[in-house]
Amino acid sequence: MFCGTLGAVMVQTPRPVFARALGMLRWVLFPPRPDLDAVAWRVAGWAQVVRKDGLLALEARIGTAGDPFVKRGLQMLADGFDAAKLRDALESELAGYDERLRVAARVWEGAGGYAPTIGILGAVLGLIQVMEHLNDPARLGPGIAVAFVATVYGVGLANLLFLPISNKLKGLVREQVLEREMLIDGLAGIADGEHPRVIEARLRAWRE
Repeated sequence: MFCGTLGAVMVQTPRPVFARALGMLRWVLFPPRPDLDAVAWRVAGWAQVVRKDGLLALEARIGTAGDPFVKRGLQMLADGFDAAKLRDALESELAGYDERLRVAARVWEGAGGYAPTIGILGAVLGLIQVMEHLNDPARLGPGIAVAFVATVYGVGLANLLFLPISNKLKGLVREQVLEREMLIDGLAGIADGEHPRVIEARLRAWRE
């Protein structure tokens, strides 16, 4: 049942997308939790550096930023991108990131759609075997019961495993995107020359 469902999903899903969907399974047990307070604090710190030493001072911070998205944003600031161009570039990159993760999360939604169908197929095949023993009534009841177990497994896998996984991953993707949207807002504020306290106050409002 499980293997049949995954096989059907693999047929319709490009290999890189399926591999990404498998990799995201760890999020179900160990979800990445963005720290929005930490983001506000970091961006405010960058704004203080720029206010004191200028945009070029951010180049020293680029190497310590672990996230490539953050590195690109800081590099754009150091290179003198204005707020509009910086926002456009990072939002375009974020849109692609969002779509890639959402497509991977929908792989498990697809599995939730296939599992009941695979279960019904298993039940039908079981009933076909039962039909071979119509001349033996003692075997009909147990045979029919076993045949419908496949349907129970299919519906159970869909509603208790695959669909909940998909919905949880979609929620976690939204949190990841929110963190990056917040970061873009802060970097654009730095590019506009806003006061660090104004930037920090606005970013902290994202938590509400």
